[in-house]
Amino acid sequence: MSVLALALVVLDLTDRGVRHFWAAHTLTTDTVSGLLVLALTVLIVNQVLSRRRLTKRSRAVAAQAGIVLMQARRSVKGVLSVGDGAEEQGSARDELRSYLVMLLVSAPVLIEDPVARRFLEQAQLLAAEIARVLVPSDVSAVIGSGHGRGLEEEIERLQVAAGPLLAVLTTDERSAVTDVPG
Repeated sequence: MSVLALALVVLDLTDRGVRHFWAAHTLTTDTVSGLLVLALTVLIVNQVLSRRRLTKRSRAVAAQAGIVLMQARRSVKGVLSVGDGAEEQGSARDELRSYLVMLLVSAPVLIEDPVARRFLEQAQLLAAEIARVLVPSDVSAVIGSGHGRGLEEEIERLQVAAGPLLAVLTTDERSAVTDVPG
């Protein structure tokens, strides 16, 4: 649209016939100039609304990522605190189940944006690592053998992947969605 306006201005300045046409046809001149102003206004308003929509969406994506990160931390904490008791292993499995459900619910929100998609992929890798550690019947032997370090490395990677997403939140909002209670 702006190219058309620029072309008309250049023609008006350089071509006597075009300048004469516009001078002789004032109604056409007024109509074309009005349409050009209207089109430029619509384009500007559309850009402003698009940016607002993107900002609101990025905040929703960030909040979702923060909640997933919080559940990931709870899941890793649950697995790393497993001792010999079957009750602790069951609790860790429950945390993993909650984390997996959260990933399934969050996936449609996180998959559209490339940065959020990388976070989702990292969250899925963490879920796979948690499941790998929980599969053996004696989880305490796996944790004691040093395999739990993989969980700590994966949760660190997930936190790094969440960083750009969480940056749009205020400090209070970030703390509300990422602080693990107790």
